[in-house]
Amino acid sequence: MNSRIYNMNRFIQNEKTKKIIFLTLAVITLTPWISSPIALALGFLLAVLLGNPFEKYLHRYIHLLLQISIVGLGFGLKLNEALQAGKTGFILTVVSIATVMILGYFLGKVCKLEKKLSYLVSVGTAICGGSAIAATSPIIKPSTKQISLALAIIFTLNSIALFVYPVIGHALHLSQEQFGLWCAIGIHDTSSVVGAAGKFGDEALKTATTVKLARALWIIPVSLITMLIFKNKESKIKVPWFIGYFVFAILLNTYIPLFAHFSEIITTVSKSGLNLTLFLIGSTLSLQTLKTIGFKPLAIAVILWISISTGTLLYIIH
Repeated sequence: MNSRIYNMNRFIQNEKTKKIIFLTLAVITLTPWISSPIALALGFLLAVLLGNPFEKYLHRYIHLLLQISIVGLGFGLKLNEALQAGKTGFILTVVSIATVMILGYFLGKVCKLEKKLSYLVSVGTAICGGSAIAATSPIIKPSTKQISLALAIIFTLNSIALFVYPVIGHALHLSQEQFGLWCAIGIHDTSSVVGAAGKFGDEALKTATTVKLARALWIIPVSLITMLIFKNKESKIKVPWFIGYFVFAILLNTYIPLFAHFSEIITTVSKSGLNLTLFLIGSTLSLQTLKTIGFKPLAIAVILWISISTGTLLYIIH
């Protein structure tokens, strides 16, 4: 009996076996039977139980796959739908970004947290999670540890949001548009926004994707303000160009009838791509990463997240 267990452990710990299990689960997440939260959970469980055999290669491909999938979702939208969603979320976006950045500044002061770490957590919560952290990091030049901490906190809260938001949305009987808008403002990272909204419904997904990408464009003005705050004129602003391709996809679907015949197929494939993205994100999280998170930055991030989530939800409902 003991020898069987020993042999089984050796088999699982084998690097080739790990890769086979990883690739098998990745393929499974592409099927229509796996939801976004399940895909994320599978990735996380894999990282905890077996480790990720491809971790050092994944980060680059995660962002690329996410961008391609989001552009694909553009083929499921018409221009009038996108404009209406963007108009609805504009005021909320401006108010939420300003509120989070100001509140994050004062919380950082009160908790005596390092200025750069506090700023990264605030900008990640205010705009679009890891993308905003990646865009502002070259400007403020934080340490590698500060970047890792901010990313770990944001990704952890994103993972929780992916499970919690749909449950709350159904409990409060939010409409598709209301839930999509709430996701776009209240959840940090684009992948989790789209994952949560997609689980709730197609209309919620359309609203959430459009408002979230419009919100992501605020990386540009916030980066300019960041340059002034940290007095760094030599840094370059990282523009999220893929949003332009998303708009182009909407235009093609709106004005060229040929694309309307393929829009359903493209959006279905894109949703599967998003599930795979969430699986890959989950596989990069580990207990070791979570243990590095300190109490102060986590507390600030949670307060910011609860504040913006609750405030946005109350505004949307009432």
